[in-house]
Amino acid sequence: MAEKKDKLIEIKPYQAHAVLVGVITPQQPEERTKEYLDELAFLSDTNKIIPVKRFVQRLDMPNSNTYVGEGKLQEIKQWIEERNRLYRPATAKEAAEAGAHSAEEAALLHRKGRAAADSMTEEEKERMPYIDVVIFDDELSPRQIRNIEREMGVQIIDRTMLILQIFEQRAQTASAKTQVEMARLEYMLPRLTRMWSHLDRQRGGGGTNRGTGETQIEADKRLIKNRIALLREEIKRIDRQMTTQRQNRGKMVRVALVGYTNVGKSTMMNLLSKSDVFAENKLFATLDTTVRKVTVENLPFLLSDTVGFIRKLPHNLVESFKSTLDEVREADLLIHVVDISHSNFEEQYHVVEQTIQEICDVETTVTKKEKEAEPKGYDPNADTKKYKVHTYQEPKPEILVFNKIDAFTYTPKAEDDLTPMRRENYSLEELERTWMAKMGRDCIFISAKKKENVEALRALIYERVKEIHIQRYPYNDFLFQHYDEGDYQQ
Repeated sequence: MAEKKDKLIEIKPYQAHAVLVGVITPQQPEERTKEYLDELAFLSDTNKIIPVKRFVQRLDMPNSNTYVGEGKLQEIKQWIEERNRLYRPATAKEAAEAGAHSAEEAALLHRKGRAAADSMTEEEKERMPYIDVVIFDDELSPRQIRNIEREMGVQIIDRTMLILQIFEQRAQTASAKTQVEMARLEYMLPRLTRMWSHLDRQRGGGGTNRGTGETQIEADKRLIKNRIALLREEIKRIDRQMTTQRQNRGKMVRVALVGYTNVGKSTMMNLLSKSDVFAENKLFATLDTTVRKVTVENLPFLLSDTVGFIRKLPHNLVESFKSTLDEVREADLLIHVVDISHSNFEEQYHVVEQTIQEICDVETTVTKKEKEAEPKGYDPNADTKKYKVHTYQEPKPEILVFNKIDAFTYTPKAEDDLTPMRRENYSLEELERTWMAKMGRDCIFISAKKKENVEALRALIYERVKEIHIQRYPYNDFLFQHYDEGDYQQ
């Protein structure tokens, strides 16, 4: 008798499907909105959400109540309902609209609909998937989220929440998890919705004089505020610990890799330090700062790989990741990595430069005794009065590295085309001449993946680190002495 073999059934993990929504405004033209939505789709894919369709509306400014106009909101709602109707029981309203005049007819209509959904092939389900979430390309206010959820009936998240969810998945160490949790709670605090309708108000007091107590949402806010206070103290402890670690690193120049997310910083880190830092073609693959000792010729230095930046980076994340971003603030040399193959690499470059400046500009709080000059409106009798003082730092030495030259493409412009030159019309040689003329010797074009021009990058880093090392540590702290023409004197 032949043995019956059990067949293994492969169960694929369920992936949510989403609709992306953006707006075109005078400050954000159509081309830029398309790029933002491309980036939002990449963020969704990183968060294991499959984007299915995009909706875009041209407005003077986003609607303060529903982000998009009422007509566009109804269009999105109808499009979602048409696809989701096969995957859920028909409501009484839908059954009546379909011609069902009794409960029996409605049940029969529902069974037919379910049978039609069950008979769909996998290909048909992929073409008509169930829409789980609508993702908006800007941070939504609590009122906007409340109004849109009431109208749509599906989950609503904005760009900030999507980034926070990705950070939450990527956090590996206790430090990163603490920082992400605080950023998430600070985002949630003003956006709490009333989830406990049956507990309209918790009564307090006793006897006949019952107090009004507190609403459930007030209780939730109080718990979140208490948790945020505890996390702040924990982050202060993390700051002190990481400051101590940086102080114990000895006489070595500190170099930090910075750049937009997914430009190849971790790949370059592995290439320069010969380490095995996690690198993946996903956004925010690196969340925890990694520091490695690197030796080029006779000079050791510290190289750190930091979290990537992105457009519209949530302010709460910047504040929460202060201890992580201190590696950038305290670095002696920055290596700014840019993805030259990206269609809008220049804007990514400016986003990173602006974020670096914000990180390096320190805001401190001082008291009366610490204040040297009296500001306007200063109260001389208030010894405990505190003031916020901004300290602006000079730009740090920087090497600009254009990565991914192996993936660079361009479209030559026709000779009779009189339209202005666009980014895609410039060749790699023309871009090299432009940026090298702007940055001088601190600019280089490489491919970390193909290891093209990497030795030239090592030589450039060595020269810049050596300059800083000699100025800071004038005595001979090299591993060994070079007796080249420039070093050896008769």
